[in-house]
Amino acid sequence: MSRFLSQRFASIEPYVPGEQPQGRKYIKLNTNESPYPPAPGVLEAINREEVAKLRLYSDPDARPLVAAIARRFGVGEDQVFVGNGSDEVLAFTFLAFGGVEKRFRFPALSYGFYPVFARLLGVTYEAVPLRPDFTIDPADYIGCGTNIVLANPNAPTGYALGLETIGEIARSNPDSVVVIDEAYVDFGGESAAVLLDTYDNLLVVQTFSKSRCLAGMRIGFALGSAELIADLQRMKFSFNPYNLDRLAILAGTAAMEDEAYLNTCTAKICATRRRVTDRLREMGFTVLESKANFVFARRDGIPGGRLFAALREKGILVRHWEDPLIADYLRISIGSDEEMDAFLAAAGQILEEETK
Repeated sequence: MSRFLSQRFASIEPYVPGEQPQGRKYIKLNTNESPYPPAPGVLEAINREEVAKLRLYSDPDARPLVAAIARRFGVGEDQVFVGNGSDEVLAFTFLAFGGVEKRFRFPALSYGFYPVFARLLGVTYEAVPLRPDFTIDPADYIGCGTNIVLANPNAPTGYALGLETIGEIARSNPDSVVVIDEAYVDFGGESAAVLLDTYDNLLVVQTFSKSRCLAGMRIGFALGSAELIADLQRMKFSFNPYNLDRLAILAGTAAMEDEAYLNTCTAKICATRRRVTDRLREMGFTVLESKANFVFARRDGIPGGRLFAALREKGILVRHWEDPLIADYLRISIGSDEEMDAFLAAAGQILEEETK
């Protein structure tokens, strides 16, 4: 770092994204992207005429996209906030509702950006350990009296809480904001959006990066009471009113309107996840029961770091962390059937090599 960096940022450890190779061709199972292309309407929406309009600023209110999201979830347009990926939505959430005296509480093993946002934005936080089986203990959040953010399904485990539990957490913390980060909800979870009419302190965050096949477009959104959404709008218009570009608004609108395509893609991914889980267990892996578009697995006798490196040598990228709690686990995104067959074949070869 330079000598000019503000001291308040000197100790921040930035979030480390999954590897994005630019040279050698890999099978990428490390960043939970969709193996399928965007909905057909996306390609039709981004045409030569619309590209020519890039000389103009985008609509700061992203009205077509907001309207499409509101229709899909049966809420008012004043209950929808859109951002440059769900990461920006979450950052504005920490900024709007957190502070030195307004703490956030979240699991210690979850999306790695939560503590980064908190430290960057000067928000006090509590990272609560999971149970030994990697599940969230609802008792840690019921009546805790702090703002809460829960990835549901959680990452990197893939475990999910039910709506009754989420409702109890929101109900027991009426003076705090309860944020449910639903990046993976379409792969087997239950969206808390159906609880919005009951709890005015509930904020539901989703992304277009996973089930809607638009990771490269950077579109996220939040659903909540009109008052919570107005707070997020205050943050956005104090920072960057044009946070979504013209093409992102068009692509997001087309993707949101094609529910049939979303259902087709998620059904394929869930079927592949089941097949891969079964096969890995036959190979001796311990695999958590995931409701996301990835699985979290380990193999006794092979350190996670060694298995990660061996897969990489065979051209397959998965995700590995050095945290001692999960150092023997790999998070494996669910790709196409062909990609997963290649992964399983490589894993089988590695096991054979390890037992020689």
